[in-house]
Amino acid sequence: MNRKENNKEAAWQEAILHAWQLIEKEKIPATIEGLSALKLQGCAVHCDHAVRISVQWDALAILHKTMREQGASEIVNTKRAASFTFQSLQCKVTIIGYFGTVIRTDPDRLFISIGAARLAVKSFGFFLRTLQKNDPIREAVKLRLKEMQYKDSGINGQAWNHEAYQAWINRFGTPDEAAKKIRRDPEGKLGSMASYFQNVKGKKIINLLGSNGGKALALALMGAQVTIVDIASENAAYAQNVASALRMPVEYIVCDVLQLPLERHSERYDYVFMELGILHYFVDLEPLAALVFHLLKPGGQFIIQEFHPVSTKLVTTKGKRQIVYGNYFDQSLRRQRVAYSKHLQSELRKEEEIQAVSLREWTLGEIITAFAESGLIVQRLDEAPNMKIADIGLPKLFTLVCSK
Repeated sequence: MNRKENNKEAAWQEAILHAWQLIEKEKIPATIEGLSALKLQGCAVHCDHAVRISVQWDALAILHKTMREQGASEIVNTKRAASFTFQSLQCKVTIIGYFGTVIRTDPDRLFISIGAARLAVKSFGFFLRTLQKNDPIREAVKLRLKEMQYKDSGINGQAWNHEAYQAWINRFGTPDEAAKKIRRDPEGKLGSMASYFQNVKGKKIINLLGSNGGKALALALMGAQVTIVDIASENAAYAQNVASALRMPVEYIVCDVLQLPLERHSERYDYVFMELGILHYFVDLEPLAALVFHLLKPGGQFIIQEFHPVSTKLVTTKGKRQIVYGNYFDQSLRRQRVAYSKHLQSELRKEEEIQAVSLREWTLGEIITAFAESGLIVQRLDEAPNMKIADIGLPKLFTLVCSK
């Protein structure tokens, strides 16, 4: 980008911030829409630098009165909305209010930071859901998500390669000790997932984001041919040492699962298996769902057991009270300490930046839709309750079973 274009971009952004400040001053909820919303989130879209901002519809007249000083046009009413325009520095801004809607409760309203300012924009999820698959704008959104996924995978990979081996020793014992426990009761190691794997002898199973490999190795003991894929070499080292102690062959591929070479793995597996605390590592579920579809043989099954979104996004327990603490529909990324850090000694837990990962929490509807749209057939969805007395009535886990 040359200096002229840089100056134009800077002026456009300044105009948005100026318009946002005027709206904020009136304490009126608003959301930046259209291409401007995508561009502010780093999406490479061609934008004519016109800006569109939706505001709470029953406050539009109040805002219009204020904007008169900025040369605002007359309000134009249609059946479903009212709008007016004004000039913010060098940019034309359209203010629109959609009748009967509530800005604050819009599930596609996402807050981002531009310098010191905090702005609300339409999320990527909105555009992915409303645009046609072949729309160039949707393709630009997908490209931006791919860039974000690549960056996040690097961050997450660094976190998972820091002291993970020691954490698993603290949690499960040495590889020899872990092997004894798995050998004693492989079905018990599978826990509530055991009922989903019947007659696995000779079946080919791939465990995506398989971490320390405990459940995959249990399946191997039950006669399956197991492949594990995970980004962390420390996870692989622990799993392979446990496999050696079990005298069980296991293929462990260290890579980002989305970089798995399909030419070697396409339609090779009877089962694709994932479990507990993995979907939040993906900023876009479509590529993962497509990968699962390609890995499965015709007639194969995808089985995923995951923490229920109600328990991860919405409700927590303090003492004997259940408290709604979050927004179930929140689409923002958040930073959190890597899961295994709780199994490290306190001095190792202090390196928070190294042990921080970037996460995107999904709703149950988003998860099921992503895998259903990939071409998989949803066979069943089981929801399991939390077993703690204080959490009675709350779902803890869900298991989704799909076939190809």
